[in-house]
Amino acid sequence: GRWKWSGGCCGLQNRCILLCRIGGFDSHASPPVLLSGRESMSSNTDPRRGLPSVSELLECDAVTGLIAVHTRPVVLNALRAVIAEAREAGDPSADRDAILAALQARLARAETDRLRPVINATGILLHTGLGRAVLPESSATALSQMDRCCNLQIDLETGLRGKRMAMCERLICELTGGEAAVIVNNNAAATLLILAALCCHQEVIVSRGELIEIGGSYRLPDCITSAGCIMREVGTTNKTHLRDYEQSITERTGALLRVNPSNYRIIGFSQRVPVRELVKLAQAHKLPLIDDLGCGALVDLRAYGLPAEALVQDSIAAGADIVCFSGDKLIGGPQCGIIVGRRDLIAKIKKHPLTRMLRVCKLTAASLEQALRLFRDPGTLRERHPLYRMLARTMEDLRQDADRVKAVLQTASGTQHQVEIKEGTSEVGGGSLPGVELPTVLVAIRSGERSAESLAKALRLGEIPVITRLQDGDVLLDMRTLLPGEAELAATIIKEVPRGSVTS
Repeated sequence: GRWKWSGGCCGLQNRCILLCRIGGFDSHASPPVLLSGRESMSSNTDPRRGLPSVSELLECDAVTGLIAVHTRPVVLNALRAVIAEAREAGDPSADRDAILAALQARLARAETDRLRPVINATGILLHTGLGRAVLPESSATALSQMDRCCNLQIDLETGLRGKRMAMCERLICELTGGEAAVIVNNNAAATLLILAALCCHQEVIVSRGELIEIGGSYRLPDCITSAGCIMREVGTTNKTHLRDYEQSITERTGALLRVNPSNYRIIGFSQRVPVRELVKLAQAHKLPLIDDLGCGALVDLRAYGLPAEALVQDSIAAGADIVCFSGDKLIGGPQCGIIVGRRDLIAKIKKHPLTRMLRVCKLTAASLEQALRLFRDPGTLRERHPLYRMLARTMEDLRQDADRVKAVLQTASGTQHQVEIKEGTSEVGGGSLPGVELPTVLVAIRSGERSAESLAKALRLGEIPVITRLQDGDVLLDMRTLLPGEAELAATIIKEVPRGSVTS
C-alpha cells in the first residue's frame, strides 16, 4: 500500500504528478483526488474568478454608450483585451468599475492616434512631424470636392481616355519654362526614377559635398545604386571644381548630377560649380545635366527677407535638362515630387515601369493644382498662401497675437499660470533654408501646479492638440506659425487644462 512514482503524466494538463506517502494510508479509504495546479486553487483565493464576464459587461449602460460612439466590434475587442490584461495580472482590485475605467482609457488612447488637425505653436513653418506645409484654402476646398467621381483620366471633350495629371503638368511648365513634366509621390522617388530611366548601368558624376542624407536615413548614394547606376564622386567635401567633373567623364558616364543641399550648408572655404558651367560641360559631352533642387522655390525669397534660394525656372533657363523638387515644401502643396525638363527625356521617364508604381492619386492632383495656381500671381501669396503669410508676418502683428493670448490666460486662470511675452526666433524647417532664422514673438507659460513637460503633454493630448516647445522650464507658443484665429483658441485650450501637481 504505497503510492509510487509511475512515470506517468496527468492527462488533462500534461503535468507530471509525484505522490508520496505521508504518514499511514488506509487502503479502505477513498482514494485521493488528483487535481491540476489550476483546479487545486481555491475559488476564495483566486482573484481572477471574480472578474466580470464580457457578456455581462456588454449589457451595462456605460458600455452601450461606448458602442454608440466607437461601434460594437471596436468596443468588444478593447473589452476582451482589458479583461485579458486583468486576468494575466491577477489584479484583486479589477472589479466591474475598474474594468470599465480601463476600457474607457483604452478607447481614448486609440482615438488620440487618429489623424487630426493640430495647432502648430512650435515656430517651425514646415514641420515634417506635423505634415509640413499648411495647405492653401483653395487646395483644401478641392480635396473636399473629391467625394465623388472626377475627370482624373478622361478627356471631357472627346470622352476618351485622357492624360493623367495633365493640368498640373501644364501649370508646372507654365511656371518654370520646362517643356514637359511628370509628378510622383515625393522628391526622393523623383530622383530614383530619373536615374533609373536615364542612367541605369552607367556612371553618375556627383560632388562629394552634395552626397546628402535626409530624414529617415535616406542617403543619395543608396538612391543612386538602387536605380542601377554607378556613383562617381568628385571633388572634396568643401570644394569641387569644374575640372573635377571634366576629368571624370568617360564613355561609361551617363549623366552629371547636381544636388542642392537643402537641409545643411557648407560655409567658409567652400565652392560649388554654378549650374550654367555644368550645363556647358554636359552639352559638350552630350550628357544630360540633372539638377535636384530639393525644396523647389518658385518665387524670390529675398522679398520676404530671406536669403536667395535657387529657383526652378532659373535652372531651366540655364539649360538644365532635368530638374526635380518637392511639392510640399516651398510650393506648400501636398507631398509629391515634381520632375520638369526636356520633352524627350520626360517622355523616356514616363515610359519607365517605376513611373506607374510611383504615381500620385486624384487627391494629390486636386490639391497640387490649386497650390500651383497661386503662383501665377506671386503678389497675392502673402494673403492666399499660408506659408508665405507666415513668412511675411511683421513683429507688430505677432505681438498683437501674443497680447491676446496673455490677456485670455491672465484673466481666466488667475495664479495658475505665469505668462510672459518674449522675442525669439522661428525657422522654416522641412529641409528648407537650413540655418536661417526668422524673428518672432513668443508667449512663455510657466505653471505653478505643473511641470513644463506635464503641461506640454496635456496640451498635446487635448481634443485639439496644441504642439509647443520647451525652453528653460517654460512652455513656449510661437506666434509666427499660428493660423488666423488660433491664438485665441490656443489660449482657451490652455486655460481649460486640468490642474495638476508640479511634478506631474
